[in-house]
Amino acid sequence: MEHFDAFKRVNPNKGDLLISEPYLSDPNFERSVILLCEHDVSGSIGFVLNRLSELSLAEVIEGAPDDEIPLFIGGPVQQDTLHFVHCSPHLMEEGREIARGIYWGGDFEKLMELMSAGLVTADEVRFFIGYSGWGAGQLSEELDANSWIVNKKTAPQYIFEYSHEELWRQVLKDMGGKFRAFSNFPADPRLN
Repeated sequence: MEHFDAFKRVNPNKGDLLISEPYLSDPNFERSVILLCEHDVSGSIGFVLNRLSELSLAEVIEGAPDDEIPLFIGGPVQQDTLHFVHCSPHLMEEGREIARGIYWGGDFEKLMELMSAGLVTADEVRFFIGYSGWGAGQLSEELDANSWIVNKKTAPQYIFEYSHEELWRQVLKDMGGKFRAFSNFPADPRLN
């Protein structure tokens, strides 16, 4: 009898999304969606897209252009660092393209100036404290253990338009098939 593998191994690349399997119990990654920004033999770096922090950008950066710009928890590594992804390459040439229409980093001071001038809005950028990191071979081991589902169809709307509360469910629904069914799994099956 052939074993059913719900998580057929797909190797990730920079720009892909990692979606935690429905019952991943690590509180840092439970029902998380991660944008993979670097991935090579030395390791991987990404940002959790759907973990809102209790802080705003103005609470950690003096002179932030708006008191209401949210900060997301990018992951458990170096939570004293600030990172950002955006969809404004024409205004921020220093950013690195991660996926089509999605850029990581750039000149932070210039970004603050552009936001203050209204040339870049909070809907075009997402800020993260900390990041998610894996050492050499670590992510591969987690993929072998079926901890992650790889989505190769990263789209800007996942970052800049969709609600962070519904992102995990929405990405799985968009993937269709068995993943659509996973999107309806209860967080705690004992309560179903």
